[in-house]
Amino acid sequence: MIELTRLNGNPMVLNSDLIKTAEASPDTMLTLVNGEKLIVREEIAEVADRVLAYRARLLAGVAKRLHHFDDLARVTAMSSLDFADPSGAASRPKSEGASKRLAVTS
Repeated sequence: MIELTRLNGNPMVLNSDLIKTAEASPDTMLTLVNGEKLIVREEIAEVADRVLAYRARLLAGVAKRLHHFDDLARVTAMSSLDFADPSGAASRPKSEGASKRLAVTS
């Protein structure tokens, strides 16, 4: 879950797995998987950074519970698979900026 701020200044906590799209129009509008739209004060880059940081914390928690490094390698390999790709090959980051952010937060 990530903390965001509604336009009226009220804080909210959002399950980041529910975010389908984020767009600036000029405020940041998040569209959730159920079609609900939320407008928040944070810019898109900040929302993305918070999602990446949250997921990095989750992965770090999993890593602490694993007994062998090989188990961690399997978990991270599974998280990088593109299940839409029938070959099962690992997906590539969509942009260089995204991979740099991942490197910084993980």
